[in-house]
Amino acid sequence: MKNFAVQLLLLLISFLLNSRNGIEASTCSNSIDPIKYRIPKEQPYRTSYHFQPPQNWMNDPNAPMYYKGVYHLFYQHNPLAATFGDIIVWAHSVSYDLINWIHLNIALEPSGPYDINSCWSGSATILPGEKPAILYTGIDHYKNEVQNLAIPKNLTDAFLREWEKHPQNPVMTPPTGVEEDNFRDPSTAWHGKDGKWRVIVGAQNGDEGKTILYQSEDFVNWTVNPNPFFATDNTGVCECPDFFPVYINSTNGVDTSVDNSSVRHVLKISYLRKQHDYYFLGKYVSDKENFVPDVEFTGTSKDLRFDYGKFYASKSFFDYAKNRRILWGWVNESDSTQDDIEKGWAGLQTIPRKVWLDKSGKRLMQWPIEEIENLRHKQISITGEKLEGGSTLEISGINVSQVDVEVLFELPELESGDWLEDPSEVDPQLLCSKQHASRSGKIGPFGLLALASKDLTEETAVSFQIFRASNRYLCLMCSDQSRSSLRNDLDKTTYGTIFDIDPNLKTISLRTLIDKSIIESFGDGGKAVITSRVYPLLAIEKDAHLYVFNNGSQSVVISKLNAWSMKQAEIGHEGNINCA
Repeated sequence: MKNFAVQLLLLLISFLLNSRNGIEASTCSNSIDPIKYRIPKEQPYRTSYHFQPPQNWMNDPNAPMYYKGVYHLFYQHNPLAATFGDIIVWAHSVSYDLINWIHLNIALEPSGPYDINSCWSGSATILPGEKPAILYTGIDHYKNEVQNLAIPKNLTDAFLREWEKHPQNPVMTPPTGVEEDNFRDPSTAWHGKDGKWRVIVGAQNGDEGKTILYQSEDFVNWTVNPNPFFATDNTGVCECPDFFPVYINSTNGVDTSVDNSSVRHVLKISYLRKQHDYYFLGKYVSDKENFVPDVEFTGTSKDLRFDYGKFYASKSFFDYAKNRRILWGWVNESDSTQDDIEKGWAGLQTIPRKVWLDKSGKRLMQWPIEEIENLRHKQISITGEKLEGGSTLEISGINVSQVDVEVLFELPELESGDWLEDPSEVDPQLLCSKQHASRSGKIGPFGLLALASKDLTEETAVSFQIFRASNRYLCLMCSDQSRSSLRNDLDKTTYGTIFDIDPNLKTISLRTLIDKSIIESFGDGGKAVITSRVYPLLAIEKDAHLYVFNNGSQSVVISKLNAWSMKQAEIGHEGNINCA
């Protein structure tokens, strides 16, 4: 009996240790059981306040929505391994604040001939009477891609734990002029003035990428429009299309079906060949059932992106509880497949972002949702600190491996910036690589050295550099991962973007969310965003350091800086509460 008690105590200790690492000792699932294997106790790269599953692979965010006081996030998940697999399911988590999450059972998994080889991405639409419906891509028994419908079993369950697939599935099959294995990712539907629902599906025909429009009166029987809703040459498949209106003169969000003179429309495409998310501002021509962008896709750095770093397959939704448009995005790993297998997991979601139209009407703005501020803990503040050229200032006294930093820099006269001959010909990513943070310009580079070792042999520099050109001034924003780790077998790509700034600009802001292995940076109030993944060997946990730096010849002033160590978000499996 004594031996049994000791064994039971050891088992309990093991469970608690695994739970503290964010890995559950067991999970509840419908029929697919996760692989049980030893998860390393040491998890220096597992995040503290970003969303990720207990274990194994995660990619696209699917069908985010708000229903009966609860936020829902579904996501593409391999329950059997930490790599993308032959069978992908819809995992499901719920939250009351978009920060702390409860993992539920699998929502959708292969079951019929229309999705027997995987349940791929899709979207949710709230139908009249507050009835959610999901359209998703099934990989059928022929390995073709078809669109299917699922509805909740119990509308009184705010967690929407169980879903039923419609008996008429598939409700859409590849039309003429679309490749059968490149027809996927239905969008959130919108209601037209004629009372019909509309939805777009990503597709490909040869090198042409396009989105196909479907219409329906009952959300079950769909008719294809013979003309593409939107098309681009030499791009390949348009994945995860997202289509929504934004107010012209407000930062509030708006329901997907709104179409009047107070809004403009946004079409987002995830181009598989580019592995980036691009968005277009333009006009929805409802009588012709197409979208006309302000600017055509060029395939260059001139195209607008939500995020200029590691960010893909994004999905937005209208949060009618707080009248805002919220954006999710998948952040993949930058280490090796073998690393992921050894970690036991792969993939993160960004902190949800509020999205709205900039006052200029030429781009979207993004900012972390306000709820993330509830995790702010110990605070450090600095004001009026002058940074001479070549200087650094350490931010200490808080846990800088999981931190939220907001800094406002006071700039010298913009006329003293470096000259840029022809901004239209500049590749910002290449320029960031050449003008790396350790090189000296005139106004910059200046910014933050995140997840840095004490001797600065490891550092990720997030920086600004000011340039002047003919009749304009520009800011180059970079995230330089080239020195992020002493390891040489990582993707340490340097990311960058360049944007116009006001000739009278006196200050520029940088907000950076650092969380173990992810760095999300928001430049100039959310005008430009860069996300990166890093895996330092030295700058881990208490050995991580954070610095403000200035490598420009001109001094800059830290007008004000606030940094908060971040508490760990509460993210756990419903099995710990109730597996019924």
